[in-house]
Amino acid sequence: MLELYTDRLRLRTVTPGDWDNFLYTHSSEQLNEFVRKPQIESEIRQKFERVLENREFCEGEWLLTIIEDAHTHDFIGFIGLHNSDAEMAQMQVGYMMHPSAHGQGYASESLKAIVDWACLSYAPHKFIAYCVEQNIASTKVLEKCGFKREGLLRENCKIGEQWFNDCVYGLLATERV
Repeated sequence: MLELYTDRLRLRTVTPGDWDNFLYTHSSEQLNEFVRKPQIESEIRQKFERVLENREFCEGEWLLTIIEDAHTHDFIGFIGLHNSDAEMAQMQVGYMMHPSAHGQGYASESLKAIVDWACLSYAPHKFIAYCVEQNIASTKVLEKCGFKREGLLRENCKIGEQWFNDCVYGLLATERV
């Protein structure tokens, strides 16, 4: 079971009691504006069950953690780490914050924590993040954490009926801030 602490935050493994927050973040149109078309509850439940079952962080798997206030244990969001390519020592990152937590530095703080933990635990060479070009808040988080924009994938992400460009960001483990 993963448990990390920063000055303000606690990052921990998802438990069955996290269902309401998982459902909310996956069904909220506001939170999914730049991620996906909100899914129906039965699909979200299946995804949640896979997260609960997945305790091995092997290639091709996501490690999803809850971000909460270290003192009050209030839900702040999720941050995920994807073991995308073990041979190339690459990991993908992704995060989603509750609207009440936007603009308070929680995404940057949790991203730095999970990157540091992954470097100590798995010695990756590189971290990768994809971000819809219009998601300015997320690009600022990535850049604040030392990620560099490495490319643009044109019309790479379809949300509903609309295609979006994806920005590709990278961070070499040796460059982390």
